[in-house]
Amino acid sequence: MRNSEIKIGFVTVSDRASRGEYEDLGGPAMQAWMALALTNEWSAVAKVVADEQSLIESTLIEMADIDGCSLIVTTGGTGPAKRDVTPEATANVCDKILDGFAEQMRAVSLQYVPTAILSRQIAGTRGSSLIINLPGKPSAISQCLEAVFPAVPYCIDLIEGGYLETDDEFIKAFRPKHAIKKQQG
Repeated sequence: MRNSEIKIGFVTVSDRASRGEYEDLGGPAMQAWMALALTNEWSAVAKVVADEQSLIESTLIEMADIDGCSLIVTTGGTGPAKRDVTPEATANVCDKILDGFAEQMRAVSLQYVPTAILSRQIAGTRGSSLIINLPGKPSAISQCLEAVFPAVPYCIDLIEGGYLETDDEFIKAFRPKHAIKKQQG
């Protein structure tokens, strides 16, 4: 059964931001991008958490299973540093990993910085939620979302999450013709 109220989870993973020592720039950047991309009403569920795998896992589970977020995007914790554990946490809570998201995000990021090969972000599903790890830098967040978001609404359709509508002038979502007809009629 589709959730009529669209909720989107935003998770910033940062030790310093979680302690208030550093301003969270990634979370607001993700929310601002979604505000431009989506035309339907949605509400944000936003959290800033420390780089602790169990805390990241419990946050993702809560957003998916309790809050009912159709889409959960994370920022931070995807590099090779010892405390970067967002991909491990995401993999542990997902039912299915969608490798194409990570492949596309890294391919696009490599056009801007050679260190994109160090990024370990992943994406996957948990129930009716799509979880996507994004980089920590606001410009990289935008570049990665532009690269993968055309597939996001249809992916969420397939896992029976909320129906996301995009502003085609900002980002055009792709849905097969049969999926568009099914939603309209």
